[in-house]
Amino acid sequence: MKSLNEKKQIQLAEEEIKKYASIVESDPNRLRYHLMPPVGLMNDPNGLIYWKGTYHVFYQWMPFQTTHGAKFWGHYTSRDFVHWERQAPALAPSEWFDRNGCYSGSAVDNDGVLTLFYTGNVKDDDGTRHTYQCMAISSDGVRFEKKGVVVHLPDGYTAHFRDPKVWKHENKWYMVIGAQSEQLDGKAVLFRSDDLMHWEHIGAIAGGEGGSFGYMWECPDVFRLSRKDVLIVCPQGLQPEGMHYQNVYQAGYFVGQLNYETGKYVHGTFTELDRGFEFYAPQTMVDERGRRVMIAWMGVPDQDEDQHPTIAYRWVHALTLPRELVLIGDKLYQRPIEQLQLLRSDEVHHPNVFLQKEVRQFDGVKGKTVELLLKHIDGKGVLSIHIQNNVSFSYDFEQKVATLERESFARNGVKEKRQCLLSQLHTIHMFIDTSSIEIFLNDGEEVFTARFFPKEENEHISFQTNAEASFHLSKWKLC
Repeated sequence: MKSLNEKKQIQLAEEEIKKYASIVESDPNRLRYHLMPPVGLMNDPNGLIYWKGTYHVFYQWMPFQTTHGAKFWGHYTSRDFVHWERQAPALAPSEWFDRNGCYSGSAVDNDGVLTLFYTGNVKDDDGTRHTYQCMAISSDGVRFEKKGVVVHLPDGYTAHFRDPKVWKHENKWYMVIGAQSEQLDGKAVLFRSDDLMHWEHIGAIAGGEGGSFGYMWECPDVFRLSRKDVLIVCPQGLQPEGMHYQNVYQAGYFVGQLNYETGKYVHGTFTELDRGFEFYAPQTMVDERGRRVMIAWMGVPDQDEDQHPTIAYRWVHALTLPRELVLIGDKLYQRPIEQLQLLRSDEVHHPNVFLQKEVRQFDGVKGKTVELLLKHIDGKGVLSIHIQNNVSFSYDFEQKVATLERESFARNGVKEKRQCLLSQLHTIHMFIDTSSIEIFLNDGEEVFTARFFPKEENEHISFQTNAEASFHLSKWKLC
């Protein structure tokens, strides 16, 4: 049963959606096949789960403004992972333990009960922060009842202690939390439980390197893949190193082996998940086919958030496409899920393309919502793809460098870029959606994600080489 205060907060949020619906939907930058907020600000995906035949994606949501504040949990559901229906907000900031925000968390199926875990954020009048790990339950997947606090802040950590991810391993429940130690190190902290209500603090499984690898770790996720244990985490405070760590905050992973009894995690080095401009707070789930699927926030905290042109239309940010994760060696490959093919229409093929020191457009290859696939790529010099006179992707066959470049929406059209080394290029799989782009290279070996906002209304896509290039080209309109 929801409290009267929570019911009131949810009613106010629903009224906000109705109040600004026409303004939001009039935005030419509104996406067509990505999840977005109905109004206000969206950030971290939460509570990803396949439960009783339905996919659930919850998300951090501030309905009343396009800046961060006391977050709700927004809620979408789907039967096919592609077509989504908005549900009523699942959680609203309303109680003593979450009055300043229902922060990020996760979901599990507890004997048929959909069970959410989230961080309750509380701030005193003097700015002192308090943090609580909380639980809520639902029998129908739509109406949720808060059960209160299940984990209090243990000794040795600051109140930056949040984002519980819960899972089951050998008949016991485990929870990993993103944390900051009193020494200001980022850490991932493990708990164990028999009943989801009473939790044993096992300790930090990773982090705590004298502050040399971030002062805070957010949004941890632990899962088993190809007989190895993967830890996804978002370190804050890393400094740029060459092509690496170019965003304000990072999202990446470690691969190793976790001893569930001792909490010791032996792992390799940190690898970034995405090489683009907007990618953060990823979370994974297991879908109905047993695949490990990841969705992330198509944004980064404190990174030009106030400059997005969508703010003029009362909304900001979106989530990435769902991506299947496959572990090859110690490398996570990300692949757009198969179900996205349900969105395809207007198929166009141009086999055996050969370019030589030229720029070319192809019949039927244009649009605002487009899937492009280049296969069997070979070439010399630099191959580039230019999109709507705003964003371009290129690969230098000699330097072995992949580059995503865009016109900055925050700095008056200044060109900015993100890059990575790639020893060879044989496939480019690109998803363009009005004002977003996701590029999967070599079946997901590397991925670039970004928002872009063309000043001109055009649908141009062109291909260029300063030497020569060959490939097979396919294009689909999406939606």
